[in-house]
Amino acid sequence: MRSQRQVVDYSLQKRAVLREVHSGRVGTYEVCDASPYLKNAAKFHGEPTEALCPVCRRENLTHVHYIYGDELKQSAGQARTRAELSVLAMTLREFQVYVVEVCRGCDWNHLVEQYLLGRDGVSGDDAASTASSGGAAVAATATANGTAVRRRREARR
Repeated sequence: MRSQRQVVDYSLQKRAVLREVHSGRVGTYEVCDASPYLKNAAKFHGEPTEALCPVCRRENLTHVHYIYGDELKQSAGQARTRAELSVLAMTLREFQVYVVEVCRGCDWNHLVEQYLLGRDGVSGDDAASTASSGGAAVAATATANGTAVRRRREARR
């Protein structure tokens, strides 16, 4: 996605946890503890991957995308598909996405990455094209005495 920014990758932490599991220092029951809510989110909103589960090695992993942000209000904390994320990224200013991988067979789950999405991450040229056509026209024709800035802010909303 174009507006994806401030990406945090948790692959090193995942490798450390798996090293502990495969060495026997941590039991599989301690890491394979997906909640029923997470399993349902994986079933209905998750996206299957080609990667096999690193614990059971029988089933493919599913990625679940959770969203959080001030503009989301009641929708914060819900699982969304990638298609829905693209639409939200063009309509909301900024929100946080957390990607969790889940094995629906053994209940392995781990945070894969987190990142920001939203219109604030789009450059100035792209932001003008995503704004409504009427608001962009008003902002372009405004004078430079301060009303242009206010109108551009109104066009972004």
